[in-house]
Amino acid sequence: MKEKNMRTIMQGAILLSVASLIAKILSAVYRVPFQNMVGNTGFYVYQQIYPIYGIGMTFALSGLPMFISKLVAESKSQAEKLAVLHQVFVLMVGFSLIVFFGLQGFAGQIAFAMGDGRLRPIIQAVSWMFLFSPFLSVSRGYFQGEYDMRPSASSQLVEQTIRVAVILMVAYWAMRHHWDVYRMGTWAMSSAAIAAVFASTVMVWFVSRYQVTFWRRPLAQPAYQYGTLAKRLLIEGGTISLFASMMVLMQLVDSFTVKRGLVMHGLFDEQAKALKGIYDRGQPLVQLGLVVATSFASSLLPSLTEALSHNRQQQFRRLAKQMVRISLVIAAAATAGLIALMPEINFFLFGDRQGNTMLSVYMLSIVFATLIMIYNSILQSLNAFRGTLVGLAVGVLVKLVITERSVVFMGAAGASWATVIALAVMTYMLTRELRSLHLEVYQGNLVGKLVGLCILMVVGLRILIGLLHAFFGPALMMSRLGALLISGIGVATGVIFFVSMALRWRLLTLREWLMLPMADKWLRFFSK
Repeated sequence: MKEKNMRTIMQGAILLSVASLIAKILSAVYRVPFQNMVGNTGFYVYQQIYPIYGIGMTFALSGLPMFISKLVAESKSQAEKLAVLHQVFVLMVGFSLIVFFGLQGFAGQIAFAMGDGRLRPIIQAVSWMFLFSPFLSVSRGYFQGEYDMRPSASSQLVEQTIRVAVILMVAYWAMRHHWDVYRMGTWAMSSAAIAAVFASTVMVWFVSRYQVTFWRRPLAQPAYQYGTLAKRLLIEGGTISLFASMMVLMQLVDSFTVKRGLVMHGLFDEQAKALKGIYDRGQPLVQLGLVVATSFASSLLPSLTEALSHNRQQQFRRLAKQMVRISLVIAAAATAGLIALMPEINFFLFGDRQGNTMLSVYMLSIVFATLIMIYNSILQSLNAFRGTLVGLAVGVLVKLVITERSVVFMGAAGASWATVIALAVMTYMLTRELRSLHLEVYQGNLVGKLVGLCILMVVGLRILIGLLHAFFGPALMMSRLGALLISGIGVATGVIFFVSMALRWRLLTLREWLMLPMADKWLRFFSK
């Protein structure tokens, strides 16, 4: 029975991870055709408000359901579960109404703080999604607490698919009918509420089927005082949610600082908007880099939790160390590849080579953001919430303090450097927290070897691309198809070079290599 239960948990974790991965890829990929249709200024309009949606979505999709599932698992009976769910639902309804009316009433002030008063209706459009958050969070959290991940996975996929479809249809319609970019942005951001309706419909079906009526006053006595539960919801649920939306928080700071800083730097208003749109191209690229880097490590998390629950400290430390090392190597390889191929990737995806330098700097975020996510998973499995929350707060504060000044001094590249520095500070603080818990994950000279290998890879790929340009002539450089061809050759060459040198320099142990998908097959290929 125990073995069957563990198998169910593992299958559920894999199902939710796959759904999450597909949703993240969808969320990153749609922005490319969207930007191609609406242009740099249209992309700026959408991206200015996107962080508000992103934070709300993370709370409703992953952060709060994870915390609520923990409360459900702690409850001893069905009546007690429903009582706890009802309390959480009441608290979340109150919080969501405050956010909704706050965004509706202060949309003008928020838009003014962003340096663009015409963003007001877009902020009001996105606020409607928060009305659906209480039901979505609580229902998803209940089923996750019962180890049934199908409802969360299904609603997540439906939500993202509908949202992306609506956004792309709006962009196409706006392009065909020459809509103003702010009108387009309002309708595009309305996709959040439309998608939430569909996701809620999916969850209503599951809730009705299993008769989980948490919105009614329960018969059982509540297990918590509202004040105690609100505190746990704020600290534990808030920490999980905020770390899950870490990069979105950085983007939120950018919304209030970058465009204003560019105007202070000397650009005209329309130029600043367009350049902010170019800067925002880096976000889907970083998001894809993070998906690749963290998806491999996420498969180890159930093993990490199991080792801790069975008090196997040595196994826990070994798995934590392996998770960090594998994730760091993959993230570094993805970062180096994106930097080396940025001119070609930028041209193929967005139609020009504007902003290559600032986008390349922005790609350094992948390494630090990956480490922060993995560190956070390890620390939260040890219930070390305070240190992680302090680290996040300091990182966001650093970003907030230096971004506008950096943009005024350096232009848009200053925003990229501000993000990298803020994430580096956060990484340092979480590393210190791990060491205070006697978890030393780095041994030998892994970091030194990795930096050296990444530099060799970037230089080697740029030389190869230069030779390809010289051989095929300037016609290749002017074609998006040519840029795709060069990018494909660069990726294949980069992977072969990186893995070959990583094996030769022994960046990872054989056990760590074998943890990667189909490792036995491609390791046999490289050994030849």
